[in-house]
Amino acid sequence: MVWGMTRDQVANPWRALFALLFGFFMILVDSTIVSVATPAIITGLHSDINGVVWVTSAYLLAYATPLLITGRLGDRFGPKRVYLAGLTIFTLASLWCGLTDSIGGLVAARVVQGLGAALLTPQTMTIITRIFPAERRGQAMGAWGATAGVATLVGPILGGVLIDALSWEWIFFINVPIGVLAFLLAWREVPDLSVQSHRFDVLGVALSAIGMFLLVFGIQEGSKYDWGTITGVISVPLLIVLGLVVLVGFVYWQRVNKSEPLVPLVLFENRNFSLANVAIATVGLSITAMAFPIMIWAQGVRGWSPTQSALLLAPMALLTAGLAPFVGRLVDRMHPRVLASFGLLCFSLGLAWIGLELDSDTSFWKLLPPIMVLGVANGFMWSPLSVTATRTLPPQRAGAGSGVYNTTRQVGAVLGSAAIAALMESRLSARLGAGASAAAGDPATSGGHIGDVPGLAHEFSRAMGESLYLPAAVVLIGVVAVLFFRNPHGLREDA
Repeated sequence: MVWGMTRDQVANPWRALFALLFGFFMILVDSTIVSVATPAIITGLHSDINGVVWVTSAYLLAYATPLLITGRLGDRFGPKRVYLAGLTIFTLASLWCGLTDSIGGLVAARVVQGLGAALLTPQTMTIITRIFPAERRGQAMGAWGATAGVATLVGPILGGVLIDALSWEWIFFINVPIGVLAFLLAWREVPDLSVQSHRFDVLGVALSAIGMFLLVFGIQEGSKYDWGTITGVISVPLLIVLGLVVLVGFVYWQRVNKSEPLVPLVLFENRNFSLANVAIATVGLSITAMAFPIMIWAQGVRGWSPTQSALLLAPMALLTAGLAPFVGRLVDRMHPRVLASFGLLCFSLGLAWIGLELDSDTSFWKLLPPIMVLGVANGFMWSPLSVTATRTLPPQRAGAGSGVYNTTRQVGAVLGSAAIAALMESRLSARLGAGASAAAGDPATSGGHIGDVPGLAHEFSRAMGESLYLPAAVVLIGVVAVLFFRNPHGLREDA
């Protein structure tokens, strides 16, 4: 093993893990925190739903695209250094987000924020893989997975409280003191690990970035142009097809690149790693997609405040956090397909259940049972997936493996953000006709909120509910994938 520092040289790896997860939690909260702020940002920056969805999509796109190379940057310059650099960029960009006074400026700031998050995220998995021995890595990765699950649920709750107490800008300002504290913790507790020399696949980075942008832009903006021509000969279908072609070209280049490809395809010879990537992509898509319809319905139809709306997800977050230690212990003893398939099935069931229940008069208590099901789902699916993805990878593949795994999750999130925007617009158009955009973009259309007009409220609610069937269906793909997991217990790390 050519890694200057061995695992037994780390006096207390759990303290290092806590420091890492503190910053990791913050950046994942920002993946979903904007969803509850949608109406406030629409009003404050004179935008519409699609513009605000781009605030999330731009962040996720800038987050996802560089992850393939930022994992390698950690191997080359040291994961601690790259983690701290990403945390600094993210924190400063958060300040910029809160100070901006236009939707375009906010999107630009979120792009920089996403780049900082991309530098930070893969270093967390890399460091965990290198400082924890295999027999203890399950609990450590379990904590990582639980942090990811809880953070994505806490985002809307924290956002609601900050918006009601202060203003939407504070969902970004809050990151500044947290970022400073996270920096100090990591500086003190995270060890300096040895580095390796790497060449960087510039063509691979360009192909992946261009392909992802074309695909996401086409999906998200499709309904705006009625899935037709944007300008001249450029059409939405053409952009989507070009995006897919470029991504296929990216995969081909990774295969024929004999130097040092951005994605070592040899990683996918590990069956568990490949299947875990399929599953986490469906999770990333669905977690991101589910928050928008629920938050827009709660505020636009029911007239609840941001805090009241976000508290819909509080039982889910609490249940997930409570289950995390229990599931983390099970991960080191049980077959991962049992835990992961149970969690993913619960996730699909909970989303479909909420989709069926959303209407103009649906109460919190009617939504509580499916929300509790989602809490169980998040408690059981994150840890088994992250542990299974990395457990049998050799240490020298840690940077590349964590970069690919996090990229896959974020690509799913980007596509989820784009797809849910397109689907909400489509279902609103189908149910409300030409007035869909106005109703969605201005919840005050009907003298206060949509709920003031029963017919409109019913159709709007059903459009939001039907949108949730998409993530519910996508998660079933993840269920099928995890059923083919091999039991990693007892397998060699380089298997």
